Amino acid sequence: MPQTPAMPDAPGIPRVHIAEIEIDPRYRQAYMAALTEEIATALRVEPRILVLHAVPDQTNPARIVVFEMYADVAAYRAHLRTPHFMRYKAATAHMVKSLKLIEAFPGAPVTRG
Repeated sequence: MPQTPAMPDAPGIPRVHIAEIEIDPRYRQAYMAALTEEIATALRVEPRILVLHAVPDQTNPARIVVFEMYADVAAYRAHLRTPHFMRYKAATAHMVKSLKLIEAFPGAPVTRG
């Protein structure tokens, strides 16, 4: 089976992740509130985050899919060290049953225009 190449870490190459998060259903409302706050803060204060979008799975509301796109690997690494991200991770650690982070290569650019 061919191995998927690692994402390049060069400056200027967007970093794309898809996070598949399974939460304890008892904490769904609290988790979504924390996630929504974290995303709003990140988009407001981190200009090198290009996209952060979270949606619950329609067939399993305890499964959340997050699409993330950063300007490059440095922007992603910086995000992981922000106070708001660390606060979110600490506040939701007991709510998360599993987390799968998928690295994806950026696709063809799509612009309006």
